[in-house]
Amino acid sequence: MPFKRLMLPLLAALCLWGGCGRPALANDLVLGRPAPPITLHSLDGRAIALDSLRGRVVILAFWATWCAPCRQELPLLSAYAARHAAQGLTVLGFSLDGADTLPAVRRQAAGLGFPVGLLGSAWADGYGRMWRLPVSFVIDRHGVLRYDGWDDDDAEAGWTEQRLNRIVGPLLESAAR
Repeated sequence: MPFKRLMLPLLAALCLWGGCGRPALANDLVLGRPAPPITLHSLDGRAIALDSLRGRVVILAFWATWCAPCRQELPLLSAYAARHAAQGLTVLGFSLDGADTLPAVRRQAAGLGFPVGLLGSAWADGYGRMWRLPVSFVIDRHGVLRYDGWDDDDAEAGWTEQRLNRIVGPLLESAAR
């Protein structure tokens, strides 16, 4: 009986931490395989499904207003997206901020040239629990995952023009079929 009394609080804490049902870092990401579906519910009321962007190269960028590296990376992503929009690049910005910080998200999004929405949770189905920010994923014109920000040792340094050119550039050069 004492064992059960000790284990129940431990199990409850484990579930709250993210260990109940699925591991805290679980995702369905496999490079070279179709990217998990996701829909951005943008601040201006649009629903943009990843599947609707076939034929375009897509960067899914997860960020938050309280994340200093995110605030540095977002303008770079916005400028890169603007320069390469004609080549078929789309960036979708998923903010991990809560509804209580919506004014701050709107202020940050106002300076960006891509749609932004609130994720609403630390989880993004198929992409896992957002435990490090910023983190991004790149999907090619056929809906295939080509870059997994969780598996990149340099990802913590954030996007730079050189990294974008190295990772996204070749995908933009490939013609849409």
